[in-house]
Amino acid sequence: MQSQSLKLTPEMVANPYPVFAALRESAPVHYVEAFRGSYVVSRHEDIAPILKNTTLFSSKMASVSALMPKELGEDVLRYFRSENSLLSSDPPQHTRLRTLVSRAFTPRRVADLEPRIRELASELLDAMLTQQEFDLMADLAVPLPIIVIAEMLGIEPERRQDFKRWSNAISQSVTLTVGGLDLEWIATGIREIHAYLEAAIERRRREPGDDLISALVTANEQQGGFLSSMDVIGFVRLLLFAGNETTTNLIGNGTLALLNHPSEMERLAENASLVPNSVEEMLRYDTPAQVIFRITTADTEIAGTPIPKDSRIMLLLGAANRDPRKFPNPDTFDITRDTQGHVAFGHGVHFCIGGPLARLEAQVVFDELFRRVRRVSFAPGQEGNLDYGTTFSLRGPKSLRLRAERR
Repeated sequence: MQSQSLKLTPEMVANPYPVFAALRESAPVHYVEAFRGSYVVSRHEDIAPILKNTTLFSSKMASVSALMPKELGEDVLRYFRSENSLLSSDPPQHTRLRTLVSRAFTPRRVADLEPRIRELASELLDAMLTQQEFDLMADLAVPLPIIVIAEMLGIEPERRQDFKRWSNAISQSVTLTVGGLDLEWIATGIREIHAYLEAAIERRRREPGDDLISALVTANEQQGGFLSSMDVIGFVRLLLFAGNETTTNLIGNGTLALLNHPSEMERLAENASLVPNSVEEMLRYDTPAQVIFRITTADTEIAGTPIPKDSRIMLLLGAANRDPRKFPNPDTFDITRDTQGHVAFGHGVHFCIGGPLARLEAQVVFDELFRRVRRVSFAPGQEGNLDYGTTFSLRGPKSLRLRAERR
């Protein structure tokens, strides 16, 4: 496969896995100018070590601002040039930053959220299932995680839809997409979220509350205030993004996998103890976040391919999770599979900080769903007409019209 032959098309966005299979076999390390001038890496055996080696494969220069269109203008891009960014830093700086923000996602704090997540999921499911035909994405997969993270951050209920719109604007600005971008819409959303967060952080400084923004502000002050206001905004922006995008896509992709594998849906509906492992298989089988970038700090090689210093590396997580060298029969969806080693949430020190929360939310959703229904099925006209939008980096259906057979 030649560099110029790999192009981002609507067909690839809808189903990237045949392309991934071809890359793994014929061009596992593959320079693609159209993919932001990156060396594209597709095999699990190469990707996992790269994610662990922060010395040679740095996050520092793979910053969000470097991925954003320069046409957005300096007044927008400046918000993403923080010197203390969790995403674009390496140890030891990354360790200090992660220690600060991880207080929000300790195992105990995440576990303590389960009753509230179950209450919200139950409310949304009960309302959704009163309809003969419903949209799983609009009625459940989108609102649940945005409500959860908004409550954690102390965001007013009336601003939840704004936060979802702002999150969408940020994600579109940094992901690989088919077609053009509405730069004015993106810039407006970014300006609005930063104006909101600047005011919210200042309020928390004056009157701390029992929420994550207050916890970040207080922890920063206790550590000498080494984070600027822009740094804190970056943290909150990351928590917002990590707290809803991945979970929404996980629920959507996981439901689609069950719909396309009725025997697995039947097994899950009959045995709730399979829910946790089913969620891991959903993450492996149809990975919500398909891509991670790194930058080389020295001349090196990957799988025998020379890579110059300061080269951008694009790691295809979705390809690694379908690698037959790691997962036998990888295109088979098996809810009892041993999924250990999947890289859906990354690997190493940059393992997704919101991963445990996403797992918990998805587990609650599928547990509560199959308490209520025996099976779900496509609504007429939906199967074969799925819309994955225009974004390649984040994968999930935009809508999913279904029917359910109640217990």
